[in-house]
Amino acid sequence: MTSIKLFILSNIDSVHTQRWVMALSQRGCTLFLFGINGVNLDFYTKLNNVTVQNYTYKHRANTLFSIILRRFESLRLYRLVRSKIKEFQPDIVHAHYAVDYGTLGVLSRFHPFVLSVWGSDVYGAIDFSWLQQQALRYKLSKADYILSTSEAMALETHKYTDKKIGVIPFGVDMELFRPLVKKNETGQFVVGTVKSLEPIYGIDVLIRTFKLVVEANPDKPLRLEIIGKGSQEKSLKMLAQDLGIADKVCFIGALPNNQLPTCYNRFDVAVNLSNKESFGVVAIEAMACGCPVVVSDAEGLKEVVEDGRTGIVVPKQNPAAAAVAIQKFIDNPLLRDEFGVAGIRRVKRYYDWQNNVCDMMRFYSNII
Repeated sequence: MTSIKLFILSNIDSVHTQRWVMALSQRGCTLFLFGINGVNLDFYTKLNNVTVQNYTYKHRANTLFSIILRRFESLRLYRLVRSKIKEFQPDIVHAHYAVDYGTLGVLSRFHPFVLSVWGSDVYGAIDFSWLQQQALRYKLSKADYILSTSEAMALETHKYTDKKIGVIPFGVDMELFRPLVKKNETGQFVVGTVKSLEPIYGIDVLIRTFKLVVEANPDKPLRLEIIGKGSQEKSLKMLAQDLGIADKVCFIGALPNNQLPTCYNRFDVAVNLSNKESFGVVAIEAMACGCPVVVSDAEGLKEVVEDGRTGIVVPKQNPAAAAVAIQKFIDNPLLRDEFGVAGIRRVKRYYDWQNNVCDMMRFYSNII
């Protein structure tokens, strides 16, 4: 079969976009990636058969006049997308994220048109205005195919469409995310998380949980590592200070994806207490490294973690329950090893990135 030509509408700076584009180009696809307000274009220069087009808005929609100017810019953007598609002549147009790129995909009027939902574009719809919800329904109705990364998100998407939704998980590269020979050499029990510091991800709940763990283990060296950045960083640091555990809480900041395996291997337990989660990528990454997990019962986390075997699922917004779960791993090192081995097996079976890419290639081939 000749090379598949894909016109992809997606966030250029997203690690998810980068991974899909790199994997598909390595499979021989010819790709045109179109993004808005992208910054990290250099990533794509080393990839074969990949053309990148970035459109940067000149006006911020913060005044009435700038809103009007932004509308004219949007018209120019829509015409530019259509012209690039006509020039590239793809086999498929695939938009990732319904709110912005889904709109571009619909307005391109190209078929076959694939729309992938990512999470907040669907889970956030409950807070949308009536008009925004209708817009989401319309975009889903215009897609020839709809994809989700999890069964939980597919179920949420079905609130806005009756169409069949395919599920292709966004797994992990098990050659990168794997157990390393050297783990924690400090003698401390390390609780860790890798999430953006935003309200939805419950980092404040994790800090309060860690406070309870510290109180229950006064003679044990403990450390909480928080990897990520976001709008709540200052308030979360103040919370750790107010709780008297600031000396045990390390805010490391955001790290490149290829540095995360070292972190997971340093963790004794990885914790994700999100209020909402469409797909538990971080939990999968931790399990692939042989690290047991404690997660909230958010739908996307419950789906990927096998409770009582690869991790422990606790109620959302419940520091006491999360602290009890963490304590089990403190008290029983053999349990950590047992859950770690089971986690690797589960990721290998369901969330191996190479298998997920093969599924996507098969999906594209079937369309053509």
